[in-house]
Amino acid sequence: MPDSLRPRLIPLWPEGSANRGYPGQTDPHLEFYAPVAAPAARTDGSVALWPAVIVCPGGGYSFLAPHEAAPVAWMLARHGIAAFVCHYRFAPYRFPAPYADVARAVRLVRAMSRGLGIDPARLGLMGFSAGGHAAVTVATRPDLYHDPDDDLTDKLSARPNRTILAYPVVSMIAQRHEGCLLNLLGPDPDPALCRALSADLWVDAYTPPTFIFHTADDPAVPVGHSLRYAAACDAHSVPFELHVYAHGHHGVGLAQDIPALANWPQLLLGWLSSRPANEGA
Repeated sequence: MPDSLRPRLIPLWPEGSANRGYPGQTDPHLEFYAPVAAPAARTDGSVALWPAVIVCPGGGYSFLAPHEAAPVAWMLARHGIAAFVCHYRFAPYRFPAPYADVARAVRLVRAMSRGLGIDPARLGLMGFSAGGHAAVTVATRPDLYHDPDDDLTDKLSARPNRTILAYPVVSMIAQRHEGCLLNLLGPDPDPALCRALSADLWVDAYTPPTFIFHTADDPAVPVGHSLRYAAACDAHSVPFELHVYAHGHHGVGLAQDIPALANWPQLLLGWLSSRPANEGA
């Protein structure tokens, strides 16, 4: 791969942090994929900046699915959106490790935004499956946990301006995904923590506008997760766009080899270009 196309690797945590040096896993980090074209010029003459999306791959909190990482980032970059793949910790590392990494990713991108040519008020957080759970938890509860090594906690919000969820795990109570539950919380999870990590219960007026994609017969993560979250958004007047396709297996990614699902990324790009940033984020 030419150097010009290689993503830039950005450590999530500073040198000396206890959140680095995890055996069997790479240090938590971001891969930055710069857009291939300059941002559209602004009519008021101000400096044009790129919108950005942080991508959290799925994998049941047991690994990070490659097809939900770089291919998604490249798709966004080709359409003028700065993209970051978040390599967050997973089992055997449990909550709050993945949450802390994703929250740190949002704060870090905001801290670096001007130097990267990114608009900090147009930052999206995208997650697939378990990555969707990590993303939606941070989006609804950005202050659920403050890592002692996150020096940006008191300076920048971890709440994104938009949330993008692809066949997400939303609840740790209803229609539970036992693999995610075990990998994130262990064999005997605290009911109070299960409630705290069920994002549909925490939607409020500050929740970011959300794009949701799912298939009705997903055998791994029931579509009820997405329907429950959409209903919570509706109840709190949070803008959302929900696309439920009749058929499709779990983990389809961009689904470019599945004709019936292949248009969902284009629907997402249309939503990103038309949806105003959440000014309350």
